[in-house]
Amino acid sequence: MQSILRPYSPRLPKTNQQLAVACPHKDAGPDRGASKKPIWRRRSVTSEQQRAGPADASNGPGATAARSSALVDTHTHFYDPTRPQGVPWPSKENKILYRKVLPADFQTLAEPLGVTGTVVVEASPWVEDNRWVLDLLSNHPFLLGFVGNLDPGAASFDEHWDRFAQDRRFLGIRIGAQALARGIGDASFLDRLKRVSDADRALDVLGDARMLPDAVRLAARLPGLRIVLDHLPFDPPADKARWAETDRAFEELRNHPHVYAKVSNVLRRTADRVETEVAFHRERLDQIWQVFGAERAIYGSNWPVSDQVAPYAEVLKIVREYVRLHQPQSAEAFFHANARRVYRWP
Repeated sequence: MQSILRPYSPRLPKTNQQLAVACPHKDAGPDRGASKKPIWRRRSVTSEQQRAGPADASNGPGATAARSSALVDTHTHFYDPTRPQGVPWPSKENKILYRKVLPADFQTLAEPLGVTGTVVVEASPWVEDNRWVLDLLSNHPFLLGFVGNLDPGAASFDEHWDRFAQDRRFLGIRIGAQALARGIGDASFLDRLKRVSDADRALDVLGDARMLPDAVRLAARLPGLRIVLDHLPFDPPADKARWAETDRAFEELRNHPHVYAKVSNVLRRTADRVETEVAFHRERLDQIWQVFGAERAIYGSNWPVSDQVAPYAEVLKIVREYVRLHQPQSAEAFFHANARRVYRWP
């Protein structure tokens, strides 16, 4: 028995032509990554890159770009541990992430690579940090909008929603898989999410393949709610007994046009390696396009969490190369139009 979801399984390089990529050591952070300073391995250049020519085999971030008129990164985080109140995340032990991370830092990094704006996603569970990020948006037009962090399972949700939803830059909320599992059978939870839908906002859901059945149930119960599944591609669950259920749910997502896939988990660190060859990732990315179609896949980096795996230029480059080689007709949709349709920033 094999799951239709393909696991991330690194392989050994096969040629002597090589390309440097960052390979951090240990996992840390809320989504994925590593906590130690990256080391550098040498990686082979694929025959696919060789056929594409010298520019495609280079390490230049824009060399193989599938270009669109606008390029929106729909998943970034900003925070400042030097504030008097500090931050709930990341922890001081995380030597890569525990630093001041502000909009100017990201714009300086991403704009030269062709990024034209970003949607911020709140990782902090502190309610007033939603206000803190909205204040950042006021001074940084590069920040297009904000997905906040409010708990629809909490009795205080309505009060906070009424306050923040008055601002059109507040594009929706993000919840985790555990919150979804707890709330999917709760009428008050669903009523609060319907308020999100009625306000023409979106819902991001953070989790892994195990949340797919609940995501399908939510999509069926609230067909007017735009749902974004964060950090695809997913691995199959470690528990093989769950493969059939998650496979069915993944396929069922074809039938829910209001559910979107955020492609923000392509590069991984496994056994001190990061695979940066497009051919290695093609099957997993093809599967996303097959299920969601060209109109329901959107780009996100998960920066700065992604720094634990590879530099931002590599994170962007892998999806640009994939789109250029295998989905060239969907570049504008993937990098901009789909995100605009989902989040509807002002």
